[in-house]
Amino acid sequence: MTIWILLAVMTTAATAILLHPLSTGGRRVVSAKADVRKVYRDQLFELDEDIASGRISPDEYELAKAETARRLFKAADDNRPAQTARRPDRWLKHAIAAFLPLLSIALYVSLGSPDLPSRPLAARLAEPGEDLAILVKKMEDHLAKRPEDGRGWDVIAPVYLKMNRVDDAAKAYRTALRLNGTNVSRLEGLSETLMATAEGVVTEDARKVLEQSLALEPNNPRARFYIALSLEQAGQPDQARTAFEALAKQSPADAPWLALVNEHIAKNGGTAVAPAAEPAAQPPALGGPTEQDVATAETMSSGDRQQMIRGMVESLDAKLSADPDNFEGWMRLVRSYAVLNDKDRAADALKRGLAAFPASGEQGRQLLALAKELGIATEGSVE
Repeated sequence: MTIWILLAVMTTAATAILLHPLSTGGRRVVSAKADVRKVYRDQLFELDEDIASGRISPDEYELAKAETARRLFKAADDNRPAQTARRPDRWLKHAIAAFLPLLSIALYVSLGSPDLPSRPLAARLAEPGEDLAILVKKMEDHLAKRPEDGRGWDVIAPVYLKMNRVDDAAKAYRTALRLNGTNVSRLEGLSETLMATAEGVVTEDARKVLEQSLALEPNNPRARFYIALSLEQAGQPDQARTAFEALAKQSPADAPWLALVNEHIAKNGGTAVAPAAEPAAQPPALGGPTEQDVATAETMSSGDRQQMIRGMVESLDAKLSADPDNFEGWMRLVRSYAVLNDKDRAADALKRGLAAFPASGEQGRQLLALAKELGIATEGSVE
């Protein structure tokens, strides 16, 4: 209701602004014409006084009187069109008064959203949807009230980094580490933030954080790569090459970082390390696609591909019904039905999986946690 009152007030104001010149212009014109005629009449009286007092000659009097009379008659003639013009003005005023409200309503209905209720800021913060700025503002308000909420700092730190708010990200990561303790994820986030602040340079602070991460996870390839990079940036090519070679030798043959590591080995005077031997081929997981399945799927239309995927999931379902003692298979089946947006079958698969792996055990609890993560109802699944 408020929006319509506001629209009515705005329309009335705009109409009044446009009608004001039309309502006063005619009066100003008529008034000006009347003033001109009065001046000419006064001049005629003055001429009569001048001839009577002898200030002008009879010839001058006749000429001046004729010119003044001519101007007076002309002013009277000019006033007639001005008076007849008032009627079109009235029609124009009526047209504006009717047209503006109709135009406003038509534009609002076609371009606006008259059925959408207004949403104050508090409501938008309560349901931010996918608006990242509102999500961040909501979390910032929460942390301002509860600065010791370690989980909140954990959530907002990577968001700050994604938004390139590196100073805020560094503060958030340090606060999360202080409140929640050290772990690899927080340390990696802080080191990435410190390097982003230094435009890609592995600073001393960043190196110390990476060494902390490496102490927790000695084979962490990311930490090892950046520590080797810090040696390269510090002008120590031999130590950098040794560190890069050690990382390359311990990396899987298909490691996505291997090509980059070999580039740095060559940059520091070494020879690219050959990838490790390919691991022995493993049979496909129960119900999982083979290489032939993948190749076939790439040539299909989206509809045929979806049908093929559903067929593979149903095949997995049948195998688990025949041999239910396969925990990984039940986890895969529940997730597959959820991906296919078939929540009923996902709930049924969960119930059958819990029959084989009860909720009281560790594997049953993992099944329930997966269902909760995927938004699958667990009521009735636990006997």
